[in-house]
Formats: sequence, C-alpha cells, structure tokens
Amino acid sequence: MAYGYADLPALMARLTGDEKHSVAATSTMDVLWVLYDRVLDLRPGNAADPDRDRFLLSKGHGAMAFYATLVVKGFLDEGALDDWGAFGSPLGMHPDRVVLPGAEISSGSLGHGLPLALGIALGWRAQRRTAPRLVVLVGDAELDEGSNAEAIQLAGRLGLEQLTAVVVDNASSSHGWPGGIERRFELEGWTGRAVDGRDHEALYGAFTDPHPGRPLAVVAQVEPNGG
Repeated sequence: MAYGYADLPALMARLTGDEKHSVAATSTMDVLWVLYDRVLDLRPGNAADPDRDRFLLSKGHGAMAFYATLVVKGFLDEGALDDWGAFGSPLGMHPDRVVLPGAEISSGSLGHGLPLALGIALGWRAQRRTAPRLVVLVGDAELDEGSNAEAIQLAGRLGLEQLTAVVVDNASSSHGWPGGIERRFELEGWTGRAVDGRDHEALYGAFTDPHPGRPLAVVAQVEPNGG
C-alpha cells in the first residue's frame, strides 16, 4: 500500500493509551514529513551506507509522528503501530535504536540529542566525510537544558555546516528567549531561520537554502502547546 502525508493522522490514531504525548507528537508532524519526503536521503535500502543522511529525534517523548512517518516511508509495517508499548514491540514510549528500524539514537531524556549530533558531525569532520547531512529535532522547552547551550556554542564556533537543528516551537519553554529562538543560535555563529511549522514550502526552503560555513537552526513555529 502506498502512503502519503494525508495518512499520518490515521496511522498515529492507531497508537492508543494514556502516554501518547499527543500534542508533542502532532507538533512535529509537518517537519518530519518534509524532511523524510523531500530533504533527507533516508531509505530502508541505504540504512548501512556510511554516507547516508542522519535524522536524530531528540524530542523522544513525541514519538508517535516519528513512528507513523517510518511506516509511510517503508521502515516499519503498519501492524507494529497496534502493539506499541507492549512486551516485544519495537515501538516503546520512547524510540530505542536497538530494536527500531530507522532510529539513529535512543531518546526521551531531554537535552541529549543536540550534543549527540555535535559528536557525529565532529566525527564526520575527522573522517573527511562531507557528503551526509545531519538533522536533529528538538523542542523549544528542551533548549532549557544546559547541555544544549554548550552544544550550540561549540557547533557555531567550529562552523559545522553539515549540522541542522530544527526547533519545533510550540511555546512550551519556561522562560523563552528575547529576540526569538533563532537569534539565540545566530549569536553563537549559526544561520537562523524562523518559519511557519505547518507550511511545507516554507520548511523546505528553510532546510535547503545554502548556509555556507555555518550550522543551520530552523525554528518551526506551530500553535501553542494545548492550542
């Protein structure tokens, strides 16, 4: 069966229970679709290629949209959605890279994804591996974690152009950032772009317009948490 973007809500609805973090997941749905459908070279057939692109879901508690996207793109059979969280299922409440096809990291503890992405990008630089692209998805509240501040500083100073951080901003952070989230990254040497997180063309342009010599931060603004 061929799936598309319109199938994501129905696939996500098959994940039932009280621990779905529905708002956290639906806030990422459009970003995930644009990345997997139009931006990143991520396919079941190139999973072992060292020069494949990488996607890291740091916002691991919002895994429902990620799981549905993996079904749409052929990494998972749709039947796996019905057993999520059950014993023996590859789909936990948070993604587990050991058992989940298409998952690059195990996530859920906020603040880990961006530092891990920094390490991958530095490894590529040491190997002179310039082909792949790396995108890590974080939530705006997750940026309250101090480990992210250190990663943002170092990535900007080192000019890690292969690294993109996409911040899904649903106004969940405790304090926010004067001047906007993208300005925070820009001050540390990144290229910052803020767009409507539901506008696929705007997202595609933000991800694909050149940003030579700098890492890229795309702030995908969506409706406020609970809105």
